[in-house]
Amino acid sequence: MDRCWIGKYLENELVELVDVTVYYLEMLAPSQRTVPAPRNGLTVLHAQQPSVPYYRFLYDAVGKDYHWLSRRKLSDDDLATILQDPLNEVQVLHVDGSPTGFAELDRSQAGEVELVQFGLMADFIGQGLGTWFLQWTIDKVWSYGPRRFWLHTCTLDHPSAVPTYKKAGFVQFNNEKIRREL
Repeated sequence: MDRCWIGKYLENELVELVDVTVYYLEMLAPSQRTVPAPRNGLTVLHAQQPSVPYYRFLYDAVGKDYHWLSRRKLSDDDLATILQDPLNEVQVLHVDGSPTGFAELDRSQAGEVELVQFGLMADFIGQGLGTWFLQWTIDKVWSYGPRRFWLHTCTLDHPSAVPTYKKAGFVQFNNEKIRREL
């Protein structure tokens, strides 16, 4: 990955830019697969209009290693507006009662659902939880009856992300190379 420093200051910090490939994937029909729970004690709870601090906790705990920025750059008021929208849905995976990961769904566009955020906290990766939670999320989305379920991810994400999405039934429909800040 090509990295460079630019002479632009953001809040008195030098910004590092990297070349990234963004992958766009979609699913146009429900998958017919089932994924057994990899362990006992799994619960998914809909965090209805979560507080900004709770959401930021989840977002940072899941996304910090992958340089997630989009929600971090939002003011608390702007983020609260998104989180209070009934068409924005945050589903939180719990293992034995503890938050483990989350899926954020945007249902604001008629006939489609975007998987805005998806992931697990680092301590829970590699246990089959991501595959199970992704299938749970897919099943939840198709219960709404959309025409299309889509997402985008990039080369900064976990190396298993794109293969996991494809194995779940998503098909890549586009990609683009961009330069973005870390």
